[in-house]
Amino acid sequence: PSGGTHETGFRQAIVRALRNYGDLAGNRKAADLTADDVLANTGVMLSVFLREPQFQGQTKDRLVSTDATRMTEQAVRDRFEQWLSADSARANFLLEAAIERAEERKRRKKEKEVARKSATRRLRLPGKLADCTSNDLDLTELFLVEGDSAGGSAKQARNRKTQAVLPLRGKILNVASATVEKLSGNQELSDLALALGVRPGKDFKVDDLRYGRVVIMTDADVDGAHIAALLMTYFYREMPQLIEAGRLYLAQPPLYRINQGGKTMYALDDAQRDTLLETGFDKRGKIDISRFKGLGEMPPAQLKETTMNPASRRLLKVELPQRDSIGADLRRNTDQLVNTLMGKKAELRFGYIRDHAEDALANLDV
Repeated sequence: PSGGTHETGFRQAIVRALRNYGDLAGNRKAADLTADDVLANTGVMLSVFLREPQFQGQTKDRLVSTDATRMTEQAVRDRFEQWLSADSARANFLLEAAIERAEERKRRKKEKEVARKSATRRLRLPGKLADCTSNDLDLTELFLVEGDSAGGSAKQARNRKTQAVLPLRGKILNVASATVEKLSGNQELSDLALALGVRPGKDFKVDDLRYGRVVIMTDADVDGAHIAALLMTYFYREMPQLIEAGRLYLAQPPLYRINQGGKTMYALDDAQRDTLLETGFDKRGKIDISRFKGLGEMPPAQLKETTMNPASRRLLKVELPQRDSIGADLRRNTDQLVNTLMGKKAELRFGYIRDHAEDALANLDV
């Protein structure tokens, strides 16, 4: 009833055969497989006949014959390896399923380690985070900015009581195409979750958030839009409840500053710039137009006035349909769009670009 060495031999045969198949198939992740990863949700009927078997104790609940391990492994492994080689489709299915369980096992182990640390000592906030002093969720905001340069301007422009700033190092990991192992080992995403006070994935809780709003503040150019898309993908995959609660926003920094005499106006894009030139200024005087290269080059006073001051800024709320009987179809469309644009399959992106190329011609920034 308690198994024994014959069961050990069987488990070794199965996991070693599958590891060997993964190695031959060029899948390095197979080397990390354990017997529990391979045999999860598996039922096995094992019958072994031995001469002079040896048992543990008087009750004979467990076989301890040392030869049983070797003999069972030899008998099972050869035949299982032959079966794997003969049916590559099912062999690959078993391998991928075992690898998914292995990655899930590693993720749970890391989460337990984090939970153990938080239970014994307070986790330190990321060093680059400039935190705010207020704890009022109705007022507090966390600005996610790209790079130390923009982070320096934002830290000077912020309201220290209610606005916190976390500079990110360039483009974050694309979580839609990354493995669980890469996701859990990424320092930037770990710092972000730590700053928010939450744990991503299944253990995320809206009530744990340290800020009332999360504001993505990137440059008004193609790279800034890409970084914003990567961040939205991260929140959508790992913290969808944050978006559903209406807590995620996109800042709208201006692209142009227009001066004439003592009058200054800001434009988000070329169309608004042209409109302001037609309606907002005297055509007889000289008009100076300057284009911002990035938030880091914008003086803190202007950054505060145009992008961070609640009284004068513009924010876009990121929204999602709720997962219910009414909005379920809309959410499935969102899932499909995220997988197409950010997922592993490049051919899906190619098809999307091909189908929508004409729609983008009017908005190309070249």
